[in-house]
Amino acid sequence: MDVTEDAVRDICTDAVFERGERYRDEGRIHEIHHVDSAVTAAVSGSRQYDVRVDLATDGFTPWCDCPYDGPGACKHVVAVLLRCVDDSPPDEGDRLDAALDGTDADELHAFLRDELAINTDLRDRFLARVGEPTRQSVDELRTAIDRQFEETNPEYHVVFEPIDFTQWFDLANEYREQGRYASAATVYRALVESLDDNMERVDGAYDHFSSAFSRALDGYVDCVAATERDADAVTDAIAFLNEAAMSGTPFLAEHFEKAAVDLREKADEQSDE
Repeated sequence: MDVTEDAVRDICTDAVFERGERYRDEGRIHEIHHVDSAVTAAVSGSRQYDVRVDLATDGFTPWCDCPYDGPGACKHVVAVLLRCVDDSPPDEGDRLDAALDGTDADELHAFLRDELAINTDLRDRFLARVGEPTRQSVDELRTAIDRQFEETNPEYHVVFEPIDFTQWFDLANEYREQGRYASAATVYRALVESLDDNMERVDGAYDHFSSAFSRALDGYVDCVAATERDADAVTDAIAFLNEAAMSGTPFLAEHFEKAAVDLREKADEQSDE
């Protein structure tokens, strides 16, 4: 979508828009990069916050690791978007393409191999891209997600700031694009379980965590329903959702109950086709 002041105003409150303008004018935006439709930047406030927006999507799909918990986007996101309105950084996509095209295949293979050996996130997404099903269980994935909660605020049990779950959603989406719905469902369920179990320790950025939970739960239902008419997978998933409604975070019970109903309806629709 076009990056205009009006489009930015549509995703935030008037007060946040004014603060975002001030942050832009004060030169608080650092390390801003633009590749294809993605823009990333660091914005200084009480500390330095990481911001990511997608200029090609409605609403810009903003993400920031600040503790803002109000309606719409935060001032850091607004500042970055307004910078893009005024003076968008050059798109580095063509530069990357040229570098890739000019790199020897063996050299590129060696570089990628080295990076895959040490970067587990990249390795998981690469294996998903080339069609490999996940070898990780829900519990194994959950352990890694739970660790993010532990590391966010190690001195206290309470979590005050957003956690970036992008790597897990990207991994699930990669599996979905490859038609590996069972693998995608495994990732989504790990997210759902971790968010459910850790939600009561959240004390800030409620919209962020609630949105992540809803996105993961919707993805889980869609992918289980798409697992090639696997009746056992559907039955197991409905049992999990019903159990979570009974024993999970109380204010999420209604979401689990609705998800169980939706999954049953989706499965019935597919069986009738």
